[in-house]
Amino acid sequence: MTTSHDAAVPPSPDEGGTSSAEYGPIDAVPVRHPGRWVALLVIAVIFAMIISSLVTNERWDWPYAFRVMNYNPVLEGLIKGTIIATIGSMIIGVTLGTVVGIMRLSDNPVLTFVGFLYTWFFRGIPRLVLVVLFGTGIGYLYPRFDIGPFPFSQQLAGWLGLSNDLTLFTLNVNEISTTLVWAIIAMGLSEAAYMAEIARAGIMSVDDGQREAAAALGMSPGLSMRRIVLPQAMRVIIPPTGNETIAMLKDTSLLAYLPLATELFNQTQIIGNRTLKIMPSLMAACLWYLVLTSVLMVGQHFLEKRFGRGYGNTAVETKRDVNRTKLTGLTIGGGK
Repeated sequence: MTTSHDAAVPPSPDEGGTSSAEYGPIDAVPVRHPGRWVALLVIAVIFAMIISSLVTNERWDWPYAFRVMNYNPVLEGLIKGTIIATIGSMIIGVTLGTVVGIMRLSDNPVLTFVGFLYTWFFRGIPRLVLVVLFGTGIGYLYPRFDIGPFPFSQQLAGWLGLSNDLTLFTLNVNEISTTLVWAIIAMGLSEAAYMAEIARAGIMSVDDGQREAAAALGMSPGLSMRRIVLPQAMRVIIPPTGNETIAMLKDTSLLAYLPLATELFNQTQIIGNRTLKIMPSLMAACLWYLVLTSVLMVGQHFLEKRFGRGYGNTAVETKRDVNRTKLTGLTIGGGK
């Protein structure tokens, strides 16, 4: 009686079987994909037409566009109105958004409601409206802040008929702030609403067993969140955060509607309207945006690689492991 394992073994040459060497190499015919070549040809033709238009059409005036990129007002707008505004807005957005995201996951119903109310309000108002509202309206609505020893001290002094309104000192809003500051605050508050949802999704992606293990080790909820949950959630948080950073970089062009003089898009518009070379001036802004977004994409790639360690092999890592195994001669079948 033979087992299924014995039946699966091919007969040896001594028993009348045929050795595997007698069959010869397998002449496999690769699967043909004519559609790929057709698509490649169509894409190549379209790409060649675009390049031809960019090179042969003199109205693009690329030399002038490159000169505009190096004008001092444009460089000032690049640094102050684009880079600084992006960094300041994302610092506010990431910090406040993480706090709001944690609030939405809290067991405290008051914190949960406040977190929901915040995201509902700032996600519901367009960012351009917020920028104009804060940039032009805050200084009008609140030209000064009277600081007292406790909340409602001025109102209480008025109700009691006191000669002193209990004001300790006064802040002149228009003197200590600029339009750029309020624009950064507006964009940061708007961004925090989106970052709250990103942070909430990242935190929810971490298994509850991680929190239970941290609690078993005696960690407080806050310490567990900082040391255990958030580091693991970064793998999920970083990709959309990088996308939001790039979006914020482009949304700084909204500052031109304040109008803010130190802003990249506004400066290129001014130069284009003054010289009547609209497209070359706008292309100068486009080229700077492409440079900055490319830098951010490279940084995002390395951050994803850093925080994605230990979560299984990607396709690239798998291919790299196979090549390394072949080089060391440890492939299956004795390195054949």
